[in-house]
Amino acid sequence: MTNIATLDSTIVDRLPTYSKTLFDAKTAKKLTFEEIAKELGRGEVAVAALFYGQAQASAEDVEKLSALLNVPKESLAETMAGFPDRGRSGPMPPVEPLIYRLYEIVQNYGYSFKAIMNEKFGDGIMSAIAFSSKIEKEVDGDGVTWVNISLRGKWLPYTRF
Repeated sequence: MTNIATLDSTIVDRLPTYSKTLFDAKTAKKLTFEEIAKELGRGEVAVAALFYGQAQASAEDVEKLSALLNVPKESLAETMAGFPDRGRSGPMPPVEPLIYRLYEIVQNYGYSFKAIMNEKFGDGIMSAIAFSSKIEKEVDGDGVTWVNISLRGKWLPYTRF
């Protein structure tokens, strides 16, 4: 059985109106983000970000989503091509357990990540704009399931002025 991510009704009022339309169509067609991503030629995290209004859709994205999900292109084109209002989909700190755990990772290891990045790259930051991410499932030799989250961001050195 395939697990299908659906829209959490507790955050729907914080998302763009097209989010509900996309999730309803995705659920009706029983499509995963991975399957949609293959059709769009994008990564699954990027596609999920489109659904949550955290990324801007290209005209090609809108065209392909419309065809794949049987959603009128006009209803998507007007809103999905606009500038995203990022970072407002949930409360801070997060209350959803899985999202909180990701937040907790940054709370617990953030300064360690920063220190090691500074040692390797110098003074700067990792871009979340020139960025990609991938999520993979791993099962070890004992049959234990693990999550691998890869974050790939361009290194942006601070400039002196």
